[in-house]
Amino acid sequence: MIFVILQIIYKVLMSENNQHIDNLELLKDINTPDDLKKLSVDQLPELCKELRKDIIKELSTNPGHLASSLGAVEIIVALHYVYNTPHDRIVWDVGHQAYGHKILTGRRECFCTNRKLGGLRPFPFPDESAYDSFCCGHASNSISAALGMAVAAHIHGDDRKVVAVIGDGAMSGGLAFEGLNNTASTPNDMLIILNDNNMSIDKSVGGLRKYLLRLTTNTTYNNVRYSVSKKLTKWGWLNDKSKKGLQRLHNSIKSFLSRQQNIFEGLNIRYFGPVDGHNVKELVRVLQTIKEMKGPKMLHIHTVKGKGYEPAEKDATVWHAPGKFNEDTGERIESTPDSPCPPRFQDVFGETLLELARQNDKIVGVTPAMPTGCSMNIMMEALPDRVFDVGIAEGHAITFSGGMAKDGIVPFCNIYSSFLQRSYDNIIHDVAIMRLPVVICIDRAGLVGEDGATHHGAFDMAFLRPIPNIIIASPYDETELRKLMFTAQLPGKGTFVIRYPRGRGSVVSWRCPLEEIKVGKGRRLKEGTDLAVLSIGPIGMEAEKAILMAEKAGNLSVAHYDLRFLKPLDETMLHEIGRRFKQVITVEDGVVSGGMGSAVLEFFNNNAYDTRVKMIGIPDIFVEHGTVAELRKLVGMDADSICNTILSLNS
Repeated sequence: MIFVILQIIYKVLMSENNQHIDNLELLKDINTPDDLKKLSVDQLPELCKELRKDIIKELSTNPGHLASSLGAVEIIVALHYVYNTPHDRIVWDVGHQAYGHKILTGRRECFCTNRKLGGLRPFPFPDESAYDSFCCGHASNSISAALGMAVAAHIHGDDRKVVAVIGDGAMSGGLAFEGLNNTASTPNDMLIILNDNNMSIDKSVGGLRKYLLRLTTNTTYNNVRYSVSKKLTKWGWLNDKSKKGLQRLHNSIKSFLSRQQNIFEGLNIRYFGPVDGHNVKELVRVLQTIKEMKGPKMLHIHTVKGKGYEPAEKDATVWHAPGKFNEDTGERIESTPDSPCPPRFQDVFGETLLELARQNDKIVGVTPAMPTGCSMNIMMEALPDRVFDVGIAEGHAITFSGGMAKDGIVPFCNIYSSFLQRSYDNIIHDVAIMRLPVVICIDRAGLVGEDGATHHGAFDMAFLRPIPNIIIASPYDETELRKLMFTAQLPGKGTFVIRYPRGRGSVVSWRCPLEEIKVGKGRRLKEGTDLAVLSIGPIGMEAEKAILMAEKAGNLSVAHYDLRFLKPLDETMLHEIGRRFKQVITVEDGVVSGGMGSAVLEFFNNNAYDTRVKMIGIPDIFVEHGTVAELRKLVGMDADSICNTILSLNS
């Protein structure tokens, strides 16, 4: 009897320990898409359930992009089931929807390393897998890249199929429209899949979003179209390039029956849908039907961001990247500090912007689809008529801000550093050259951590510094951010750039009085006699720690200066440093090539100072993913590394 009871207990314990494996009876045997193809179509819905469970389980302990990946499970399974990948190309747009793709293409066993230092990359990348056709950390590039691949296949005489999967609001990006326009005029057989979940990170905005919500296909029309299309395709009429008139007639009939003009078929891109993006069997059927059709095609699928996990379905914005959570209860696990901690820089920005906007009725906020990410949602909720979310369109955000500034409005345009790269010409041509008073607030400046090379804000100081007519500043802490924001909106300042990092600063009581900071005025934080450390922005706090360590270890006296402004430089302060010190170390959270250190070096050289400058910053590499602390150590920007540099200069 005791033996029987022990056997029952053992089986229960083993059942609990192997629950994850038991729930993945299909998925555990799939290492490549060839394994996937061994399943019957009827087994695919169960596989999708297992894939969702695996993603939820993994991300509950190793945080990443949850809601988008859950929403794309069925289309990922269907694509790898129907197409011959990696020979056939799947080009992802906004790669945070592609975790299922990684798991099905040989990376399930190591998916627990996703976004960790030395582990899987946060987004698909060709260096990691042959199944990853293109880099896709940013939005809106899939159509252009896929079209290039389709044209290359045509030139080589290859039978390769090419599919672009664009979603999460990326269709609002200008590059997507440029790609669509060229797709319509360039011979190709590409398929574009529009994963329409009515979301980006925050809710999608703009006319296209409203259009997609209205875009329906009449049921009667669908039945007629499929039967007629089958006949016409069988006869070769729809595939014959010489019979484009028949294709236009087909489009016209569709417009008549559905009582609307289809923007895609208006471009002579054949449109199919909308289709339920969570019916994997139907997706397989549709993909098999249109796979061999000639000419560019658009398959419009409707999906739910966060599908299959109730908390994520209810609040997809919060669950876009929720951090650690309890997979059973949906409770997010956030560390509770023992004492009050400083706020995030983005929250100080959001609160201060609202405070300034209430004082100055000319102030407005502009964001390219990131109101929550940059905390402009604070002002959006309080003053909704004075905040403009323009969609994933950074270039437009800058030029739109310039247009308002031309006629007396003071726009605070907040853009992540890595995304600001898309608006470079707009900054020069549409703002700086006219000295327009646009306040460009650069969030996520410097190393951002687990999102990796595509998201580090490494280049903004270097690419903005050569532009005339702009002021470039970076606050040391939260109170300095408030003061710089107040300064930027004062009359006569022109184009004003403020850069600050992701995460928290150092000041708990940050609600200081709003005071003007003299443009181009730095400050000496600490006196010293042996050498000087010059820093800009919050990385100065790391330099401060290093100085204290070096002074204790090497019996040194080290001065510390906070430049505050990259442009204009505080020349009075730099003259003082040049006269007093033969050794200078510059510390910046940006590339050293062309950045703050280069500016200081140029100043000393132009003014004939015999001062040796050692520059610390991001080297001439694309830094991969990991925690900010790990990456700073990796590139020599942490306190220990800065300390060692100080000591080495005085050895």
